[in-house]
Amino acid sequence: MQDLSHRFETDMPTFPGDPGVQVSPVKTIEQDGYRVTGFEGTSHAGTHIDAPSHTEPEGKPLADLPVERFVFDAVRVDCRDLNAREPIPPERVPETEADCVVFQTGWDEFWGTDHYLDHPYLAPETARRCAARNLAVGTDTLNPDPSPSPNRDQAEPEGYQAHHALLGSGLLIIENLTNLESVPERFELHAQPLPLGTDGAPVRAVAVQRE
Repeated sequence: MQDLSHRFETDMPTFPGDPGVQVSPVKTIEQDGYRVTGFEGTSHAGTHIDAPSHTEPEGKPLADLPVERFVFDAVRVDCRDLNAREPIPPERVPETEADCVVFQTGWDEFWGTDHYLDHPYLAPETARRCAARNLAVGTDTLNPDPSPSPNRDQAEPEGYQAHHALLGSGLLIIENLTNLESVPERFELHAQPLPLGTDGAPVRAVAVQRE
């Protein structure tokens, strides 16, 4: 069993323009005899899962999905040969009996740096191919679409085309995974969200080796 989650902590990376994350003590053993920790953030902070309602007006929120939807038969696709802000082409989408494809870009190496925003992303046709093959998507990046950055190229796709292709088909997206080098090519991915019932939620993503 391997943990694929970033630690949820103060000033962790968030999508540009979203509120930052704060984790701080509310009660302490020294003053109160017990510990309580407060935290502030959004439903899309840290390693998290996107529900269809994140981008789709009629999309379902997490509360409408059964818990078994958050366990995936996943196949890992190595995309570490791609450069900053390079699209992942549709040819990388495997023909598989799995129900989730996890794109490993290696960009978790840059977690906590400005370069994290300049990750490879899914070309719109790649996302559509995933949707056509009924594949949920996991990624070790901030976003399956290009993220805002001073290094953005005007030729990059506009908006949230990968999100719309996947979430619009009722498929889920897991973002900000890490430690993918520790898992085999085929594994079981558990990404159980906090029971917020919203457009997304942080998860403890865990890989379990298939028997």
